[in-house]
Amino acid sequence: MSVEQTWWEMATEQWGIELARIPVVMVSALGIYLAFMLLVKAFGSRILTPMNATDTVVVIMFGAVAGRVIIGHPPSLAAGIVGLSTLMVLEAVFGTVRRNTHVYRLFDRAPILVLAHGEPIQELMDYAHVSDHDLQAVARSAGVGSTSDFAAIVLEPTGNFSTIRRGVQILPETFEDVKGAQKYLFSEAHE
Repeated sequence: MSVEQTWWEMATEQWGIELARIPVVMVSALGIYLAFMLLVKAFGSRILTPMNATDTVVVIMFGAVAGRVIIGHPPSLAAGIVGLSTLMVLEAVFGTVRRNTHVYRLFDRAPILVLAHGEPIQELMDYAHVSDHDLQAVARSAGVGSTSDFAAIVLEPTGNFSTIRRGVQILPETFEDVKGAQKYLFSEAHE
């Protein structure tokens, strides 16, 4: 073997992909995508909130496991490109489907009311995996001195928190899809 053939063989092995592996990579990407969406639905959007050091390690591990499953063995540049392209196409397709149908309900959790009338709602905080420390961080981020200054805090499906300060009018239609809103925000017992 000449040096050029050895280099070419190495480049083909590292950069190329056998045609039969392309659908395997694509199906693996679809499987990981759907599994991640279902896991987010099962465990809640809390895993998408800003992260502490432990959360960052877990997210890195998610990426490592997902990448390894999608690309397969042996890993190659082409397999990575096929895997990433498949994930991007899936995100575009599911994004369009979510916008134009009610399919998003299969994957996205409803927004969750975690604080109403200045009082944390422990039942819903537990459900959403939100701690008192999280609520205090939301208050600091909003430039508010205390969580009691809020009329409502909602954990959105994106993992972000929405806040409404006391004294702001709250319309029921704005909260119609928020878990716990009818019970804790709009019932006469809590007003």
